[in-house]
Amino acid sequence: MDITKIPQIKHAASGNFFVLAGPCAIEGEEMALKIAERLVKITDKLQIPYVFKGSFKKANRSRIDSFSGIGDEKALKILQKVSQTFGIPTVTDIHTNEDAPMAAEYVDVLQIPAFLVRQTDLVVAAAKTGKTVNLKKGQFMSPESMKHAVQKVLDCQNDNIMVTDRGTMFGYQDMIVDFRGIPTMKQFATTILDVTHSLQQPNQMSGVTGGRPDMIETIAKAGIVTGVDGIFIETHFDPANAKSDGANMLHLDYFENLMTKLVAIRKTINQF
Repeated sequence: MDITKIPQIKHAASGNFFVLAGPCAIEGEEMALKIAERLVKITDKLQIPYVFKGSFKKANRSRIDSFSGIGDEKALKILQKVSQTFGIPTVTDIHTNEDAPMAAEYVDVLQIPAFLVRQTDLVVAAAKTGKTVNLKKGQFMSPESMKHAVQKVLDCQNDNIMVTDRGTMFGYQDMIVDFRGIPTMKQFATTILDVTHSLQQPNQMSGVTGGRPDMIETIAKAGIVTGVDGIFIETHFDPANAKSDGANMLHLDYFENLMTKLVAIRKTINQF
């Protein structure tokens, strides 16, 4: 897809990859605005097209007592405020058919979680809103099989589609990124690499997902070299105390340094 179809997207002509970044979940207005302000300054400085990411609800939790949100409408209104305050587009996950039209009133991109990407009714509900749809590849799916998910959106007369690789299950408690899947999925749609979720270590005895944030730079660099169109990164100013996915998030203080390196790699790659 042409990313200029995403409302308020900036720097689309820069030749850079685009970035979906923000906290895993919306924990409150102050934290969301604080993170967005830092990310907007960095991406403007580096001329990177940017979409603010934040889940208004976390439905895929290991334990019933895990944080799931601050209230649907409250969180969606915060996402809307981020967009209005900084003049940037936003993306959030949806989990039920009813979520699609509700979230579409507040955000620019609807994201289908990896566990749910084969749920036809959910994908169709997102597509019918007319919003850009980001389909995350299931941890259990091959890159080739994502063409069927993409086709479901196309069949709804919506060609604003992105697909995201977020790693593949490797045993019970680890993920790997098969970079052969990037050029495969680029045949079907604009392709993003979800760096932080690809480094999750799920199914821990504690019921809290672990991660390998020390490998974020390595995976991100490899993604740019492989030719991904976009990078997805969850980031927080205090990952240790984040209410969701803190174990695999990038500390906000490291974001600019990483983006600077990725922009330099992309510039080199563009010469070939």
